[in-house]
Amino acid sequence: MMLSETWHDVEKYFKEKLSDSPEMDVILKVNEEAGLPSIDVSPNQGKLLHLLAKMKGAKNILEIGTLGGYSTIWLGHALPEDGKLVSLEFKEKHAEVARDNIKTAGLENKIEVIVGDALETLPVLKEKGYADFDFIFIDANKQDYEQYFKWSLECSKSGTVIIADNVVRNGKVIDAEDPRVQGIQRFIDVLANEPRIDATAIQTVGSKGYDGFALGIVK
Repeated sequence: MMLSETWHDVEKYFKEKLSDSPEMDVILKVNEEAGLPSIDVSPNQGKLLHLLAKMKGAKNILEIGTLGGYSTIWLGHALPEDGKLVSLEFKEKHAEVARDNIKTAGLENKIEVIVGDALETLPVLKEKGYADFDFIFIDANKQDYEQYFKWSLECSKSGTVIIADNVVRNGKVIDAEDPRVQGIQRFIDVLANEPRIDATAIQTVGSKGYDGFALGIVK
């Protein structure tokens, strides 16, 4: 058996044992039928984000990159009754699918999807009354991760958890010609030299291949 097949089978095992959710399976099916790209986090990764947000006791979550709302809903279910999640999405079509999924999940009163270029919507979040997020998940255009991170810091407070997806890119992060990987490298350089955050990265394998998360806590 190829190693990648083993990754897939092991992920399926843990998903069925620990992360199985018929509701979330339906959301993935809706996204597929809507023609959205299959680039959501995996079920086990979604459950991990959910648990990390609960461990943090997050009440105000920012997500950069909504797609069809799969990770959004995992995070939304971690919120307390008075919690709020703001998710930024570039494409109106994706946002429409996400809003329908969020309503199906019964989270429409906790989650707001804002449409537009995140580099334009992030700078005005404070003006709209959104600030001091205590959990931030970055999973959007890789070329702009550096800027997403800088704005995330502006929206953070001491103790804020910041997580960024897709930072390993099948190992290409150490040898980049792809502009997306170069964007990740710029982000990692900024992360490494930013005194306001303590961070690390973890490598992941599974149905999404070989990738990883960067994660840190604002000091």
